[in-house]
Amino acid sequence: MVFDLNLIKKLYAAMPARVDAARKSLGRPLTLAEKILYSHLWEGLAPVDFKRGKDYVDFGPDRVAMQDATAQMALLQFDTTGRKKVAVPSTVHCDHLIVAKNEGKADLSKAVADNEEVYNFLASISNKYGIGFWKPGAGIIHQVVLENYAFPGGMMIGTDSHTVNAGGLGMVAIGVGGADACDVMAGLSWELLMPQLIGVKLTGKLNGWTSPKDVILKVAGILTVKGGTNAIVEYFGEGATNMSCTGKGTICNMGAEIGATTSTFGYDESMRRYLEATGRKEVAIAADQIKEYLTGDPEVYAQPEKYFDRVIEINLSELEPHLNGPFTPDLATPISQMKEEAAKNGWPTKVEVGLIGSCTNSSYEDISRAVSLAKQVAQKGLKTKAEFTITPGSELVRYTIERDGFLDTFSKIGARVFANACGPCIGMWDRMGAEKQERNTIVHSFNRNFAKRADGNPNTLAFVASPELVTALAIAGDLTFNPITDTLINEKGEAVKLDPPSGDELPQKGFAVEDAGYQAPAEDGSKVQVDVKEDSKRLQLLYPFAAWEGTDLNGLKLLIKAKGKCTTDHISMAGPWLKFRGHLDNISNNMLIGAVNFFNDKTDLVKNQLTGAYGPVPATQRAYKAAGIGSIVVGDENYGEGSSREHAAMEPRHLGVRVVLVKSFARIHETNLKKQGMLALTFANKEDYNKIQEDDAIDIVGLTSFAPGKPLEVTLKHSNGSTVTIHANHSYNAQQIEWFKAGGALNVIRKQFAR
Repeated sequence: MVFDLNLIKKLYAAMPARVDAARKSLGRPLTLAEKILYSHLWEGLAPVDFKRGKDYVDFGPDRVAMQDATAQMALLQFDTTGRKKVAVPSTVHCDHLIVAKNEGKADLSKAVADNEEVYNFLASISNKYGIGFWKPGAGIIHQVVLENYAFPGGMMIGTDSHTVNAGGLGMVAIGVGGADACDVMAGLSWELLMPQLIGVKLTGKLNGWTSPKDVILKVAGILTVKGGTNAIVEYFGEGATNMSCTGKGTICNMGAEIGATTSTFGYDESMRRYLEATGRKEVAIAADQIKEYLTGDPEVYAQPEKYFDRVIEINLSELEPHLNGPFTPDLATPISQMKEEAAKNGWPTKVEVGLIGSCTNSSYEDISRAVSLAKQVAQKGLKTKAEFTITPGSELVRYTIERDGFLDTFSKIGARVFANACGPCIGMWDRMGAEKQERNTIVHSFNRNFAKRADGNPNTLAFVASPELVTALAIAGDLTFNPITDTLINEKGEAVKLDPPSGDELPQKGFAVEDAGYQAPAEDGSKVQVDVKEDSKRLQLLYPFAAWEGTDLNGLKLLIKAKGKCTTDHISMAGPWLKFRGHLDNISNNMLIGAVNFFNDKTDLVKNQLTGAYGPVPATQRAYKAAGIGSIVVGDENYGEGSSREHAAMEPRHLGVRVVLVKSFARIHETNLKKQGMLALTFANKEDYNKIQEDDAIDIVGLTSFAPGKPLEVTLKHSNGSTVTIHANHSYNAQQIEWFKAGGALNVIRKQFAR
């Protein structure tokens, strides 16, 4: 089945004229990212040379994708808009709520039983509003999107930060919060800060042990977790065209780990091959007809320094396999240096578990290269030293690799195959012994490795690598093993060396599947009932947040001054909390429980200024709310890094936090806070972070004249009676200020549809 073919053909018919008009208006050649952005300007918006990083621009995305954890809140919001049907093609993918424990079939069956209420809700509300529904077991959202919906030159938003995976098929695909998705599904424009452009020129060709994963691991080391914020990363050069489409997807996927708005590649033969292999030859034919519009102009790639804000060059022929981590995905270490780094940092070198798969690395090519190493275990008389697991990205891939004997090969080395779902990558891993919180090392081919993320153990050191390197390290059981130079001792006492991995880009016999897991919506959903029980612990209907009271915010209590890295995992943990993603009040009991309190270096222990006692963050905030007192959260750099989960913004809003004041924000989280009617502010002087004291009462002054580009005053009233005034910047434009005044963007939408 080819989805959205008419939509794609319509876009392609209009794209050349739109791109030509933009090129003429700007008076210069265009990058691929610019071609896609300008061809998706909101209807009636003329192409002008928008200032990168400064101008907010309205766009019209082609489609919306949602995973089951975030779809609950997104669709609960959409249900309040008054729309009868989504305005653009949209899908829901059930991949986040399945716990990995035993093996795929058993884990899936348990998840279906445990989450029946939520799955029924998502299926029924999708059916009602014309949304495609992918059942539990169908696969991970990003892999399923790449196989079915992504297309060159398209624009998509998705309620997951790794929506960017679709850049591997030449899209501008961007992770957003549910409120943004709600806007687009309601037929409204979508606003984005015009991104800066980072060009990555790839020369040479990958060989031996090096894979596409190593490209993004290298880039993460260069740019760090915030170096791509408010930027699109565009890859080009002979190295890019020499790479598989799914390899490009891996690189784009982990672009979320550098904070990038998205990443993308120009249309080429690898994309054509992938489209044809996944049953979309008609899309490839249509793309071929306008292929010069689906990549950057030649002049751009000939002189990239003239057209990109920053250019990075990587020679793939010289690139070395990398291991990134622990605890952050940008700590990049070439494998040849791992022995030295592990010794210097005291990292445990025994690898306990190797995990491959996930939305980042579960393509047929990834698995086939890993299986080429698994075959060598028997051939060379070895035994796998570490536990080893595989998480297929989709039923299409799982069925195909089973047909081709890959799963049998993995079984022979003692591997377990988990369900086609996110599993350990997002903390949905019921790992035996994790509760002991022992210090240990794991290696995986996922994208993130924050503390506690995989198994809930803060002492698990997780290192990110390619599936090939993960497999080799699992066989060796040693973090410092370098398969390029080192040997292993087999069962006969012989020194043997692993041969470099090899595999097929696409299955020689084609993809196959019996039931991909897709459920089409009803043609007319007007009679479909969406049932949410009043006493449900999993689902809760939403009610509008209160509008701004029209005054400055005075007497706010400091809830917490977060120290160091504070990701969305710290603000709203996943793992066992995922089951409450559709119930705002219940999930708010995890608000900021992972953030480190600056004043005592502890998590989930803050001072209640009403009583003087120390207690959990959510309970303290509920006490402030009950007393009718607003509060403020203070944070460090890149606050809200990580997942797109808007719960990290909705929970503070629901519990009465009014302001988040930080040194800097991650892009998606800042937008989510704005959408929910919060004040998202940054220190004008970052050193002022040090002036915040534990017992402070804080006033935000200047809101009655709140305007774009105009800083606000922040008055700190210390417990000793002294007062300090500092300044806070913001990035609100006129429309976003209206969201704040209305109590949230959704309140503005409701008014529009109520007319």
